[in-house]
Amino acid sequence: MSALRWGRGAAGLGRALRIPGRRCLPTEEGAVGPRGRRRTSSACPREQDRQKEWGRAELLEVLEARVRQLQAESVSEVTVNRVDMARLRESSFQPPAKAEVGAGGSIPGVRGRWAEKLDKERQTMQKRKRRLEVKLQARAQRLAQEQLPAALQGALKELVYVLVMLKDSGLAPDLQSYAAALQCMGRLGQEATTIKRCLKQMAQDGLQLPDLLALPMSVEERAAILCAVHKAKPTFRPSPRPPAPVNTSPLLREIYAKDGPVSYPKLHLPLKTLEGCFQQQLQVELATSIQVKSVEKEQPLTAEVLQARKTLKDLRARWEAALGRALQDTKAELARVAHRGRPTLYPYLCLLSERDFVQLLMQVLQELPPQGESLIHLAYELGLRVFNRHVVQNRQRDEQVQALWQRYRQYLQLLACDAQVAEPCLPRQYWEALGASNPPEAPPEQPWPLPVLLQLGKQLAELLVQAVQMPRSLAGPQSGCQLIPVLYHVYSFRNLHQVGFLKPHPAFSQLRAAAAERVLTFEAVELPMLCPPVPWSSPHTGAFLLTPTKLMRAVEGTTQHQRLLERCPPTTLHGALDTLTQLGNCAWRINGQVLDLVLALFTAKGCAPLGVPPPPSEVSRPPRACLQPGASPAHKAEVRRELARWLKAARELHSLRMDALRRLSLAQHLRHRVFWLPHNMDFRGRTYPCPPHLSHLGSDLARALLEFAEGRPLGPRGLDWLKLHLVNLTGFKKREPLSARLAFANTVMDDILDSADRPMTGRQWWRDADEPWQTLACCMEVARAVRAPDPAAYISHFPIHQDGSCNGLQHYAALGRDSVGAASVNLVPSEQPQDVYSGVAAQVEVFRAQDAARGVRVAQVLEGFVSRKVVKQTVMTVVYGVTRYGGRLQIEKRLRELHAFPQEFVWEASHYLVRQVFNSLQEMFSGTRAIQHWLTESARLISLMGSAVEWVTPLGIPVIQPYHHVSKLVINGGIQSMTVSSSGDSSQKPNTLKQRNGFPPNFIHSLDSSHMMLTALHCYRRGLTFVSVHDCFWTHAADVPIMNQVCREQFVRLHSQPILQELSQFLVKRFCSEPRSLKLSKNLQRVKLLETLLSVPETGAFDLEQVLRSPYFFS
Repeated sequence: MSALRWGRGAAGLGRALRIPGRRCLPTEEGAVGPRGRRRTSSACPREQDRQKEWGRAELLEVLEARVRQLQAESVSEVTVNRVDMARLRESSFQPPAKAEVGAGGSIPGVRGRWAEKLDKERQTMQKRKRRLEVKLQARAQRLAQEQLPAALQGALKELVYVLVMLKDSGLAPDLQSYAAALQCMGRLGQEATTIKRCLKQMAQDGLQLPDLLALPMSVEERAAILCAVHKAKPTFRPSPRPPAPVNTSPLLREIYAKDGPVSYPKLHLPLKTLEGCFQQQLQVELATSIQVKSVEKEQPLTAEVLQARKTLKDLRARWEAALGRALQDTKAELARVAHRGRPTLYPYLCLLSERDFVQLLMQVLQELPPQGESLIHLAYELGLRVFNRHVVQNRQRDEQVQALWQRYRQYLQLLACDAQVAEPCLPRQYWEALGASNPPEAPPEQPWPLPVLLQLGKQLAELLVQAVQMPRSLAGPQSGCQLIPVLYHVYSFRNLHQVGFLKPHPAFSQLRAAAAERVLTFEAVELPMLCPPVPWSSPHTGAFLLTPTKLMRAVEGTTQHQRLLERCPPTTLHGALDTLTQLGNCAWRINGQVLDLVLALFTAKGCAPLGVPPPPSEVSRPPRACLQPGASPAHKAEVRRELARWLKAARELHSLRMDALRRLSLAQHLRHRVFWLPHNMDFRGRTYPCPPHLSHLGSDLARALLEFAEGRPLGPRGLDWLKLHLVNLTGFKKREPLSARLAFANTVMDDILDSADRPMTGRQWWRDADEPWQTLACCMEVARAVRAPDPAAYISHFPIHQDGSCNGLQHYAALGRDSVGAASVNLVPSEQPQDVYSGVAAQVEVFRAQDAARGVRVAQVLEGFVSRKVVKQTVMTVVYGVTRYGGRLQIEKRLRELHAFPQEFVWEASHYLVRQVFNSLQEMFSGTRAIQHWLTESARLISLMGSAVEWVTPLGIPVIQPYHHVSKLVINGGIQSMTVSSSGDSSQKPNTLKQRNGFPPNFIHSLDSSHMMLTALHCYRRGLTFVSVHDCFWTHAADVPIMNQVCREQFVRLHSQPILQELSQFLVKRFCSEPRSLKLSKNLQRVKLLETLLSVPETGAFDLEQVLRSPYFFS
């Protein structure tokens, strides 16, 4: 490049970095650049419309000047709202200022009719002007984003063009702009003079170099910036990072206090073993998927099986070649379209190699079930898998893997049983301290928008349909045989909606079945981790080593949760981040004895009562009904309904079978390994394991397959807790005291030992339990413990559960200090456990007897049928917002299960019972219903004002309810137009019904998650192994007393805070602090909301300290 060209580039850069005289309007999502340059050439019709808009705006400014002139001449009848247009251009649009009000509240001067018209016209023009400037901003931003990647690679001309475009759009460069400029100069070795001018201009803009270097960036980008800075300032040295701030929440003060004894637990594995575990997990994530041997019964290798496998292998080789050619043709066509200036998917198809795309499509083809998959679901999965692979490969190219290994190896010093650190601390704190000496990490890859995922996935799915073909006949010679598509696009009706499906050809499904391949493919994110997860340190960083994971799970396309998290001060999330890290650090292993028994059933005929779905050979055949030529329409309709019921049952059974197959295959794959379950949370703060197929959050069978990888001696009371847990799992003694349950366990010890020794051939006592597989696993653990030489020294890996007693009502009773409600849900010490369900059933029976005496027919029919089982589900869910309609359906289902109940009265009886259940709850839990009503009414008024309900949990997690009116995203073109409905679009109006019904249960869920997090953190501080399933807490048998003590202490501490008062203050500040509106109705709504929010329900006189002495609070 010539010296003249270099000079022009530097001069252009200097001109671009000068601040323009005016700024333009920033948009909500950080969009840049409004106005473009004026053009002298003839404009297109769209440009002409824009010029007309600006012309009308200029005319409006002239009229405003005339109004100001008349006002200066004391024309009293002219009074208008004043608008400072220059100020609007500088910052952001503000609502028109209110007219000045006199002492008596009157407006000085009399408003004429023409002035009112002028006001109205001015406001209309302002709105149009806003919309136009936002469009121009978006256009400038798109142009800048198209040019910026080239600039970052060292193309100075492109960088100058971008910065000049920003200047012409009315924007001053920000830190990111200067970072791009300095990176470019550092890569190109620009002379020091230009760099000094850049740094000087940045200082004049009020931007500091240390702030620029604190931006997230890769190591290579940071090196380029420092290379440029050192040319201009040879003595410059980056300042060290400030010390990490500490959470100051009163509930978490003890957790982060430096003083006081701590005994953080270590893993039971040595450092060398953990380093090997890291390498294994790294290989899994770099491969992005893994093949696991299926536990399906192996077929004998007959000639037919071998021939089917050979045919399938040959076809796959052809399909891979065909997909490669189709992908090349598609990319070439899209490149031509992109060259003409039209947006295409071409850049996304270049992110992975053609081989990676082909392997991904072949994997999806292999996973497709015989009944097919909806195109929308398939497109979304394909798009998401491309994104995950792109992120992993990006991190691999940026040398982040090596940096991660160096940091993780030091992190293992904190966890390994044979290593020590200078000062004990929480895993997140240690992880952040290890990264403090390193430059800030590169910014995380932002998730692709839902339309991009769907369009990309749809494009790839269409490639599969077009390219993958097979001979019409697989039996004869295939050289001249006609080819047919392997996948067909068909339509089916689901809930009155027409849904497009991709369905494999029956011949292909038969070929796969004949080949009997015993291999399942899993994505890396679907498997438990083979090493401890990366500590959660931000909303973007944590869990898997390389694969991106959301801190807060939400419906795809919902963004308001992520925005709230990103706006939070980092310290407010420390409690949640540390809890998720601690839950993920619990090591697990497979219970081999239980797995062997389940596999024996699974490969035989299954057992539906035990949750083991039968194989297809055991499924009943479809009904064979012969329709006579003269069959009536009613008979034909009944035959169709019967066939539809059979098809639905067959689909459900197949789905259950495939789910069990994947879970058991994973368990068999991990049989002799230690593994970990990384966690994240939902929008209320409730925690969940990330792997979907195998976790302790699953069914009875899934939980029975898992046990702690680390064992601990039972100690003096551990065997008793094992026996109590066993009785709790059976459900035989729910209303008996602990002493009676322990005595019962000793009484049935022969049955327990028989179940452990002969589970499938003995008396099978365990099969009648509420949780049969967990009961069987516990029987085996008890048998090993009682037969040990010293039961107190027996090393137990078995997790013991402590369950909350109707936990939602416990939180309501504590909030309202409701003495009667507290006694009903075991917040008060008692000799016998209180059963709230039996209490409600007894109260309903009292009401029923009174009505029956008065001659109410349905009350008389219900005599002898009002039981705990009938009302339990409704009582359990009413605290979580179930309506009378939903409660009636629950009771109706229970009544239909009672064969002795006259079925003609089911509808009337369910209506009657749900009314009496709600009346009983109102009488027994008056404080609860008052709080529930206050929450419901507050949410209704907030949503009527156009806002979604927000609050902050006691631990600082921001919550917003994602219930809005349904918005539809339509993606046209291709084999089918796709319409995606979403209720999480924050640009839509809130759904008032869902907002009001969802607030009470979601608020209570945020409280029970806060209680769980506090318990988890304090248990970790005391060295316990702790995991939870919401309000069910797990630990070793020897540690149950300590966990119970911590659980009660943290419940009392949580509810000792003024939770309702703080909620009221937050809602008032968030929704009632806006300036008064010009609309009278809006002001009246705000006044009504303010009155409601300030009228916090009164509380009773219940003493929370009683919870500390209640043995059945969690039991």
